[in-house]
Formats: sequence, structure tokens, C-alpha cells
Amino acid sequence: MTAFVVLVLTNVIPSICWADIQHNHKPESEPATQLEKVEVTGVKMRLEQAGVLKNVIQQTELISQESIEKQQANTLAEAIQKSPGVRVANECSMCGVKRVLMNGMKGEHTTTLIDGIPMYTLISGFYGFDASSAAGIESIEIARGAGASLVAPEAIGGTINLITREAKEDLAEVDIAGGENGYRKTSILATGVSDDGNTRATLVGQQDTRDQYDGDDNGVSESPSLKNASYVVRISHDIGTSDNVTFRLGNVRSEIFGGPKLGSRPQLAQTFSTLANGPTAGDFFVDGDVRNQYIANPWETAEWIKTDREELALSWLHEINEKLNATLSLSTVEHIQDSFYEGIDYYADNKMSNVDLRFNYFLSQQHLLTFGANIKRETLRSENLALQTLPDYVTDSFDYDTDSVYVQDVWKPIEALEISGALRYDNVKADFIDPAKPGIEIEESIVSPRLDIRYMHTEHWASRLSAGRGYRAPLSFFESDHGILDSGLGYQIEVDKLERSLSMSYALSYESDVLTTTASYVTTSIDNLAALSETDMGVPLLTQLDETAKVNSADIVIGYRIIEPLTLSATLEQLQYDDVFKQSFSIAPIERRASLGLDLDINAWDLSVSATWVGSRDLTDYGYEGYNRSDATAPKTTDAPAYTTVDAKVSYEFAADFSLYLGATNLFDYTQVGDSETPLFYDATGGYDVAYIYGPLRGREAYVGMKLTF
Repeated sequence: MTAFVVLVLTNVIPSICWADIQHNHKPESEPATQLEKVEVTGVKMRLEQAGVLKNVIQQTELISQESIEKQQANTLAEAIQKSPGVRVANECSMCGVKRVLMNGMKGEHTTTLIDGIPMYTLISGFYGFDASSAAGIESIEIARGAGASLVAPEAIGGTINLITREAKEDLAEVDIAGGENGYRKTSILATGVSDDGNTRATLVGQQDTRDQYDGDDNGVSESPSLKNASYVVRISHDIGTSDNVTFRLGNVRSEIFGGPKLGSRPQLAQTFSTLANGPTAGDFFVDGDVRNQYIANPWETAEWIKTDREELALSWLHEINEKLNATLSLSTVEHIQDSFYEGIDYYADNKMSNVDLRFNYFLSQQHLLTFGANIKRETLRSENLALQTLPDYVTDSFDYDTDSVYVQDVWKPIEALEISGALRYDNVKADFIDPAKPGIEIEESIVSPRLDIRYMHTEHWASRLSAGRGYRAPLSFFESDHGILDSGLGYQIEVDKLERSLSMSYALSYESDVLTTTASYVTTSIDNLAALSETDMGVPLLTQLDETAKVNSADIVIGYRIIEPLTLSATLEQLQYDDVFKQSFSIAPIERRASLGLDLDINAWDLSVSATWVGSRDLTDYGYEGYNRSDATAPKTTDAPAYTTVDAKVSYEFAADFSLYLGATNLFDYTQVGDSETPLFYDATGGYDVAYIYGPLRGREAYVGMKLTF
């Protein structure tokens, strides 16, 4: 497969380009019913047209730059957390690891793209969402369902595509905010366009911080401190009228500290100095109760994660002739994590490179053919000094290779109907390279088809039907329990098959000048689903379920503009998991969610309010069992109550280039510990853990800020 792609790169493109020089094509007359043409007359226009062509058929939610600002979203996790069909799950009270669940799938089933290119490695999917800045994002496209992207069939739940802000004028924006719990944010955006309009540059920088949050004042935080810094440079240059080259360079740095609350700021040196004391012989808490003051060594409940991610992407778009264009995309990402989990160290160097060559060809006025080839290489090299000498320890270092070809035809037989059929062939190899794991664990070939149909019943009503197959290779302990919290005896890996999924969805939408609504239903089944188990000796084991796991998701979204300045919105979501799927979760997912939103824009004032309700759950369905006391008494609740959180923001524009704003997230300060349910617990054997989670773990965060435009 690699040889095939190299052959295409070295022979096919030059041949086609030479053929274009020899033969010029004249425009053909256009019938009434035809596809929108993908042109490279002004690269931005062509890309927008290609995006419209792609997104009008399959169900796609769009989060605009304006919506991101109204939410006061500092990070990617905050920008997408209220989107229909998307849930951002906090899976640890110490490290605050965030997982993005789409269509009821698990976090590892979501693929994140930047400008249509896969840029998030396996490790990036755990701490990357809380580290990546929302500044400089033009919009976020959320495509739900398996095979939602030709370049990401592993996206069993769907894809999140971050669109970098395109420079349209010379502009500079500065946004500064501060508030409760150590919240500080400074972001700078600058765009510039050359005099001839051929070169456009975007520069983005953001730094933000938050302090630890200890809602029950027991000396152990429920939400960690967070310090982020991210920088992006994007340059787009048109070469003549037929070529464009785009370059993007990004750097993200993040530091997280959770656990012992030793002061207003994290005391890393003080925490690590207590390692010399050795393990605490007695109780960790006064009277052996997690609701009382923490009295053990700080390191025994401390978690520290430092990450550094470098991103580089380069794409070349070439119009060969009026019917044919090609895009070559190259990208490389390196994500380094250095971390400490309650006495256990973990270092990982995760690298990914991607090459994609794609052609768009207008076969006829009713058919647009897209075809191409893709090579992806990902490696993980991890170290664990605390456990590597144990006889049952196996590192999760791996080599993961995929070589692929794909083809898609978009057919528009009549004005009201569009049909997109896609087929992708992948040769997949996943190899855990630990000496204790000889041979190649997974080496399979898989064909992933996808069908999308859009039918316009009337000017206002439209139906979308989709079906697709996806796959994923289970690669790390982090996928099931973010790695090493259950350790002490070692780790074992027992996976030898690809996860394979099949999903089907239907959406009915109505759109008019004042009302928009979409009702959708998605059903997904997965074979060979990865889950964390243990051996007969109690050693954590990454394995796969024998039974097929299924989940059904239904939601309805409504937006209504009552009068010109006032818009109301509402969503209602329901998720239904079968028993097989439930046993794979370490943290109970949301089953029911509803939200109401209000957006009022009067003259210089702008008010945004949103309320989100989460329904009650039976935690025993997800294997919850824990105690507040070390002697296995005072059992923790297994009935997660319903709760509501409210966010609000108001801004006033003093001038076109200056505005002030204030607001609050979690306005009424609801947290799980407010219900006297700390996420800390003991298991039946007296083992201490930190992830008895079912509700919010961070309280109200009021803030004020200002935005300047130059």
C-alpha cells in the first residue's frame, strides 16, 4: 500500500499536471440540476464550496465563533460540551482527564481534525481537549456517526473538525479575563493580508489558568489546577490562480496538578519531597472517612501531568483543470506527557504522521467523484520506572500503521435529492513492542462503506439518512481507566482484534426564517469492544468483550427567534445502552439531558443564558460500589440524582473596538460534593480511589473581562 501511494505521488500527479498543460478545457453549459462546483479560483472560496458540498448531506452541527465567545469557552472541551450528541466527561477528580463522547460512544471513538487533517494522537485525546485553546477557531464542525470522514474511519462516534480562522483583513484582537478560583485568561489574535491578497496570515496565542477546587474542604481537591499556553501560526498563499499552499504550526503546553490542597497554588516541590516518607501505615483521613481531613502524605493522592504538543501541517491545493483538482496534505504531531499518579510515574512520547492525497473530479454535471490514498503512522514509547521490574508488567508502547485508499461519489439525480456513497479500504497493523508481547497483535484488512442521503421534501423540510461502518484498534490502558490508577501489581494486554462498528442514523429537519428544528436518531453496535478487566491474580488487564455492545441515541434541537433581537433554543437527548456496553464504562455516562438557552441582543447589550438538566441514574448499572470509610461501612449512594447547572454572560459594546463583559459558569454553584458525595472512596478491600463521579466537580466561576479590537 505504501508503494502504491508513493507511485501516485511520483507519477500520477506529474502526469495529470502535464496533461493539463497540453489540453485546455472550455466551460460546459450547465443544466438546471447539477452539483456545486469545487473550484480553486480563490482558494478560500473553493474550500468553502467543498465544505458545503460535504456537509449538506450528512448530519453536521456547526459551532460558530460567536457561539464560542458567548459561552466564554477558553478550551476546546468547553466549546463543544453543550452540543447535541456530544458529552465532555470528567473521568478523574485528581487529574481532571476529559473524554469527548459522541452519539453515546466512548472517548476513544471520537476523532479530532484540524482543518480536515487528523492532528490528535491517542494521548492527546485525554488531556488535549482541556489544553487546546478555543481562540483563533473560526468554527467547529461536528459530524456524527461511523465513517463520518473519509480520512478518519476510526471515528466510530464521529469527528470534530476545528476550522482555523482565515485572515480576511488586517486585524488584532485582545481578550483579557479574570475571576474566581484563580481563573485568568489572556488571548491575542492577529490576522494580516498582503496588498495583492495572495498571502494571508493568522497568529494566535492564549494563556489561561485555574486553581484547584476543594468544595468540601477536606484537603483533597475535586478539580485540579490547570495552566495552559497555546500558540498557532497559519499562513495561506495563493500561487497564481491554480495553486494554494497552507502552512500551520501549533504548540500546546499544559500542566495539571490535583490532589493535596497545600495552599492557594500547587506545591509540587513540597508534594514530591514527601516521597521519602514512604507509604502511610494508617488511615489516609481522620477516622478513616474520606469526608474528613486528609492526613496522609501529599504524594499518595497527588496527580501531576505535564504535556507538550507540537503540530505541523502543510497542504498543497492544485487546480489541474476545471473538472479536476488535487490536494496533498502532510502533517506530523508529537505529544509528550510526563506524569505522576499517586506514587506511579508515567512518561509517554506519542508521535503521529499523516500523508493524504485526494482528487476531486467532476465526472458529469450530476456526479462528483472523490478518490485518494492515505498513509498514517503512529508510535507510542512509554516508560514506567515504578512498575517496570514487576513480573506482570507490560508496557503499552506500540507501533500503529494504516495504509488506505478511498473513493466517494456524490450523485444528484434531481434537485431535491443528493446521495453520497463512499468506500474505504484499510490495511491495519498494531504491534505492542514490549518483549513480553512477541509477534504482531493486530494485522487486518477492512473495508468501510458509508452511505449518506439527503432529500428535500419541501423548501423547509429535509431528511438525512446515513449508514456506515467504522473500526478502531485498542492501543492503551489509558482508553479504559486512563492507565495506571489501578496499578501496583503490573499490567497485562490481551487484545488481538479490531473493534468494528455499524451505525445508522436518521434526521428530520425544518428550517425557516424564525424556526429551526432537527430530530435525529442514531443506533450503533460494536464488536470486540475494549474494556479493562483483571487476571485471576488481580492484575489489570486490557481485553475485549465477546458480546456485541449497542447504544441508541435520540435528540431534538429547536431554535426559535421570537423577535429580531431575541432567540430561544432547546435540546432534549436520550441515550440507551445495553448491558454489554454499560460494563465497559469506568464512569457512568449521561443517559438523559435537556437544555434551554436564551440569547438577547439589544443595541450594545448582549445577554446569553443557558441551563442544562441531567437526569438521574442508577449507578449500579455501571458497576459502582464504594464506601466513605476504610472499614467498608458508610456505603456511598448508587442513585445519582438529577441536577441542573446554569451559565450566564452579559456584555456591553462601548465602541466598535471595545467591549466589557461579565458572567459565571455554574451560576448556582451545584457540585457533587454539595450533595455530600465526594468522588473519593474506598473499595470493599480498603483500597483508596478517586473516581466515584456522577456530577459536576467544580463550583461557580464568576468572571469579568474585556475585548479590544484594533
